[in-house]
Amino acid sequence: MKLSDEKTIERLLYLLKTRGPQTAVALSENVGTTSVAVRQHMEKLAQKGLVESEDRRESVGRPKKYWQLTAKGDQKFPDRHSDLTLEMINSIVDVFGEEGLDQLIAKREKRSFKTYDERLSGASTLKQKVTTLANIREQEGYMAEIEPVDGGFLLHENHCPICVAATACQGFCRSELKLFEQVLGEDATVTRENHIVSGARRCTYRIVEKAS
Repeated sequence: MKLSDEKTIERLLYLLKTRGPQTAVALSENVGTTSVAVRQHMEKLAQKGLVESEDRRESVGRPKKYWQLTAKGDQKFPDRHSDLTLEMINSIVDVFGEEGLDQLIAKREKRSFKTYDERLSGASTLKQKVTTLANIREQEGYMAEIEPVDGGFLLHENHCPICVAATACQGFCRSELKLFEQVLGEDATVTRENHIVSGARRCTYRIVEKAS
């Protein structure tokens, strides 16, 4: 079934968010329309400041045009209640100090661990655990997906719904990494390889089985 223009545009923006820079041809294959139609959509989105393009020279042939989200386009996938969150963080620090904020983060981590641990209780293999973890994060708005690699998996999070909070306080990011380590058990090693707060397009965690 052919998507409406509005649905097509939503899908195009989502693909750029989750997959990074794409050519019109690659995008057209995913939305079921022609590359000409995709280019027309991209030009209109570029006029609105939501996307931009760059020419990339590959091994052979002419340079290819790759489309990507602008900062304005990225705001189509907003932080959850960002202004209120930042105001509350600043208020907590003002009233209770950094120690009070650390206690709040620890409390959040403990509550999340209970929820995650219950969801992962039926998983026995690393693949099952990582898949369940990705499903939880997807439901929480992180646009999560997994990629098999040698020895384990990459967990990609294409969006951070708490980005403002994480930018204001790195303790949130440290807490989430610790949470992953706890729920995946002692048999797995978790390393954050890419970090949205540090300027990367997405957060990526390498999760591999520990050598026995």
